[in-house]
Amino acid sequence: MAELRRNLERDFLWAPVAFGLGASAYLEARSEPSLWALAASVAALVAFRWACLRWSAPRWALVLVTLASFAAAGGLAAKIRGDRVAAPIISGERIVRRVEGFVVDVASPGAGGQRLVIAPVTISGLAPERTPTRIRVTIGDVPPPAPGQALRLKAMLGPPPPPAAPGSYDFARDAWFDSIGGVGFVIGDVAATRLDQPPLRLRLTMAVNAFRWRLAQRLVARMGPTSGGIGAAMVTGHEAWITSAQTDAMRASGLAHILSISGLHMAIVGGFVFGGARLLIAAWPWLALRAPGKKLAAVAGLAAVLAYLVISGAPPPAERSAITASVAFLAILFDRRAITLHGLAVAALVILALMPETAAEPGFQMSFAATAALVALAEAWPTPVREISTPWWIRWPQAALTWLAASVAASLVAGLATAPFAMQHFNRVAVWGLPANLAVEPLSSFVIMPFLAVGTVLEAFGLGGPFLKVAGWGVDSMVAIASRFASAHGAQQIVASAPSQALVVAFLGLMILCLWRGRLRWIGAPLALSVALWPRPAPPDAWIAADGVTAAVRAGDAAVLLRADAKRFGAELWARRRGLIPSASALYACDRRTCAPRPGAPARLALAWSRKTPDAETLSGLCVRAEVVVVRAAAPTRTPPLCADTVLLTGEDFARGGAAELYRRPDGWRVVWAQPLRGDRPWSRMLTGDVTSDR
Repeated sequence: MAELRRNLERDFLWAPVAFGLGASAYLEARSEPSLWALAASVAALVAFRWACLRWSAPRWALVLVTLASFAAAGGLAAKIRGDRVAAPIISGERIVRRVEGFVVDVASPGAGGQRLVIAPVTISGLAPERTPTRIRVTIGDVPPPAPGQALRLKAMLGPPPPPAAPGSYDFARDAWFDSIGGVGFVIGDVAATRLDQPPLRLRLTMAVNAFRWRLAQRLVARMGPTSGGIGAAMVTGHEAWITSAQTDAMRASGLAHILSISGLHMAIVGGFVFGGARLLIAAWPWLALRAPGKKLAAVAGLAAVLAYLVISGAPPPAERSAITASVAFLAILFDRRAITLHGLAVAALVILALMPETAAEPGFQMSFAATAALVALAEAWPTPVREISTPWWIRWPQAALTWLAASVAASLVAGLATAPFAMQHFNRVAVWGLPANLAVEPLSSFVIMPFLAVGTVLEAFGLGGPFLKVAGWGVDSMVAIASRFASAHGAQQIVASAPSQALVVAFLGLMILCLWRGRLRWIGAPLALSVALWPRPAPPDAWIAADGVTAAVRAGDAAVLLRADAKRFGAELWARRRGLIPSASALYACDRRTCAPRPGAPARLALAWSRKTPDAETLSGLCVRAEVVVVRAAAPTRTPPLCADTVLLTGEDFARGGAAELYRRPDGWRVVWAQPLRGDRPWSRMLTGDVTSDR
């Protein structure tokens, strides 16, 4: 009971947990909640809490009501945010449209090449009130134009894509909160044009992004494309020059987090400036005796973090990290401890209040869990004893061993804290992640980021060359280490996703381990292992893309792709989520328009991906050879008699249901569709594509 009473006093630490769970509940709801109902629930809980205080209710009851209030507030904040960012979305199938607009930014490359975020002024076929605020288009492997340019182009445009499989990551939901109402790819050349001056806010955004793009180009020119691409990504967030081989090596070795501007980068830049400012102030006796050196250094660190946030383009991970670092520096200014669980709770609440949608994003979940684990480790780490008059040959080895132990513990704890989220969301486990991170940590902390920071500042005066050269050497060494670990035996393992409730249980277990004080904290250990230990359901026997253009079937631990060149990203995403390895097979005979199973195929599934409805003869031939026939186009006017006992899925089914998973049952096939799992939400009302027929 004494332990319980002590932990009831730490209820504020659980406030962001409750707030985030409330926001996640809103995002995962099947129907759109009412704003007034959410507001009324918050008001009722706040009034109930006031009544508990007024009539001296037990402490445990007050804590429960407080956390319930934060959970309801999280749902309300997410609803307000979702309504505030609402913007038009292109509906229907992808069609060719003419676009005139401004390049807002150069997005991270996709499988098809370079991508642009464009603020359209006009889109053919769309009235001004139905024109999206932003669209994202792929332009291929050509040098992208700089932000701020006015362009005229022709693109195949459609709504943001739905989930690649039932229950998987919803791309359209993220696009909704980014106000991206259309995606596609450019057809033909991109031409410059003249347009009326855009609004002031858009001009400022494009000016900042243009500065970032020029800076990235200059870094690449100085450092070379090999190391400069990663250097530019770590400074400006632009990944246009990073090769696929570098990305694959960093992922397989567990070092991909270094390429994304996040807490590591903010901590190094802010800490480097803070330490440098303190050193300079201490080296100037006149100033050191008259000014609070630590607070001045904190102001310098805060300014560096905010400047880095602007230069990086303020992606969501950088925004979250900047808020966390700012809270730490503000704590120094107000004579509080910079790194505490209370400070982390304040930072998390600020982030979730401003961007409630981040509660469901893997990046926030992983960074919050890792930071909480590291802060809890720092609070539990024994304070070292300061030796007096110890010879340097004894003191230095002891300091080195202490640093090594702290590094191993920090990497191990952070890796364990993020493992459930990596397994659930990305279905990858980097077996050699711990030694790879230990090997790279000195390079990133003491060579790459500090020299990149100094070199970037001095490059404005043309003096950054020597520092950027050292940073480039560090980047090359980091990539070499990543490649070595990525090529080691069993470097990367594929893990199937557990049911969604397993991740919630694992998260709560991690929070108990980090936030609870006393022996009962170890109750969280088995809960934290839920994602790893939770029994996986039997994987489906087949998968079909949301538009019916391709499919895959399960054969043991492999996912056999019927069309290896179509929708490859979605097929691989589904395969990893189910713990399968994508592969090609000769067990399906494919021509220019159809695929049909051969004898010995793992599933008798046929596919017709033409936009025109197949004729009766073709459809009958597919039905004779298969139990399930997938037709991308509209259903025929009359179903051939030979298809009477065949499961026939047509374009109308995919327009209503999206992607599908098929399970073989003794009494036939069971089809699970993606769209019903999404519910009726603003970002899920996009599967309204018309299907074409040749009747």
